[in-house]
Amino acid sequence: MRDFLKINPADNIILALKDLKAGAELTVDGQSIILREDILRGHKIAAAGINENENIVKYGYPIGHATAVILPGELVHTHNTKTNLSGQEEYSYSPAFTDSPFRNEQRTFKGYRRKNGKAGIRNELWIVPTVGCVNGIAEKIISRFEKHTGGQNPFDQALVLKHSYGCSQLGDDHENTKQILLDAVHHPNAGGVLVLGLGCENNEMEEFRKSLGTVDESRVKFLVSQEVSDEIEAGFHLVKEIYEAAKDDKREDVPLSELNIGLKCGGSDGFSGITANPLLGRFSDYLIAQGGTTVLTEVPEMFGAETILMERAENEEVFEKVVSLINDFKGYFLEHKQPVYENPSPGNKAGGITTLEDKSLGCTQKAGTSKVVDVLPYGGTLRKKGLNLLSAPGNDLIASTALAAAGCHIVLFTTGRGTPFGTFVPTMKISTNTQLYETKPHWIDFNAGTLLEEEISADEVLQQFTNYIISVASGELVNNEKNDFREISIFKSGVTL
Repeated sequence: MRDFLKINPADNIILALKDLKAGAELTVDGQSIILREDILRGHKIAAAGINENENIVKYGYPIGHATAVILPGELVHTHNTKTNLSGQEEYSYSPAFTDSPFRNEQRTFKGYRRKNGKAGIRNELWIVPTVGCVNGIAEKIISRFEKHTGGQNPFDQALVLKHSYGCSQLGDDHENTKQILLDAVHHPNAGGVLVLGLGCENNEMEEFRKSLGTVDESRVKFLVSQEVSDEIEAGFHLVKEIYEAAKDDKREDVPLSELNIGLKCGGSDGFSGITANPLLGRFSDYLIAQGGTTVLTEVPEMFGAETILMERAENEEVFEKVVSLINDFKGYFLEHKQPVYENPSPGNKAGGITTLEDKSLGCTQKAGTSKVVDVLPYGGTLRKKGLNLLSAPGNDLIASTALAAAGCHIVLFTTGRGTPFGTFVPTMKISTNTQLYETKPHWIDFNAGTLLEEEISADEVLQQFTNYIISVASGELVNNEKNDFREISIFKSGVTL
């Protein structure tokens, strides 16, 4: 492996690809520099002298400015770099589009065709509580059902979408809870759903049922616990009815154009923007060339890189939506008297990320180079094929839940530090470095760290990755499913009664 990488010719830093010792000599653009201190892998080194207040440039863009003179060979990090970000900004539409390098290959996956025409990649039984009070009842119903069937049923898995809300909420919080749960009921990965209520919650069952609109009544059932004498037995009988409707479900060929993929990162490190995130970007472009759909979220991790997305808005209407997405989220920070740049996390910094711009320029690479066709509100569901942006915070579980609720079949999750969690759809972990993949094989599903190794090309890695995603869409389990690490989390910003 090489000692360092200069990502863009305009950069005034280089990235250490391995731990380097003080005194080591590196040749950068034909010039020799001596390391003035030990440098950890993933961290930045001044490739030339940088003056105080001069921009630090990485990926060809400023990631902040120097707070002191930085000599060639010195570490560039939080001790001598500060963000350039402040508050809300004004933007102008300057479109810049790139032709896709990919062609439509007419590939398919094995999925489940639903009555409404949508396709799912799993056939699962979900219990969706309208309020957190009934989480325990839902688990008892699942246990009763699994004991009865002995595991011999058509469902890949039975899952309770446990949460702590549905009551004691007002305004947007109440609507957010309701909308995420409505979205889950309609998700095509569910072969059947029991909506379970208590009977006295704000998230009233009758109103919830009306808001759902049309559903397959053989697959979606409703139960209010306070209205029956034995809610576990009543729930069990409803689940048995769902079982009868689903028992003959079979996988069939589905065009790749029907696949919806969420793009997410967490526990990022200095390699995120050069291995795993660009891999997701190339896959996003590939899937969109097949007629498929990808969704990028984590709005605070677009700050500092938002103009890259804005110039790819397919028209001025979408551009204005992107502007609102960014400035509205900045307004959320400012309303709570918090700086918009309070990111990256301690783990990000330990991995080599210095400022929010540094993180964002790596994060947005997951979206590849395709046009942005739509912007979805929090709780919104997909309306257009292609690259979509979704309003949600950077929090891993909240954002991943929002991606699943939007209609994503799978969430692709890149990480340089590692995380075991998963949301209610398959949550595939892609490591940015080989060391993490080898240390946590029970967490990590795919290793993008091979992109740092010279034995394999980026095209070969993309082909392996694409084949793996199709296998997962056709039924192969990822680690969060094997471990049964599956949760939801709903965005909350207001008053709790």
